[in-house]
Amino acid sequence: MAKLKFRPLHDRVVVRRIEAEAKTTGGIIIPDTAKEKPQEGEVIAVGPGGRDEAGQLIKPDVRAGDKVLFGKWSGTEVKLDGEELLIMKEADIMGVIA
Repeated sequence: MAKLKFRPLHDRVVVRRIEAEAKTTGGIIIPDTAKEKPQEGEVIAVGPGGRDEAGQLIKPDVRAGDKVLFGKWSGTEVKLDGEELLIMKEADIMGVIA
């Protein structure tokens, strides 16, 4: 993908969903209508961070390229440069997958 022409503000993060497998471990093919949206994604862009009550910048814990796990209903779906992405607050991310 070319460089994203979008910079999130504050503590927001842009995430691209990582598609789940179309087959189960037993070899059963799951149709598109039965698939749930994946809760795993790759961080594409990160804002500079939020501010605390004293006005100090709090740097985000995630970086572009991190694989993350997020909540089922997290984020706002947007289409940027023809690609479907999620914009969410860093707090909606549950953890980084090693």
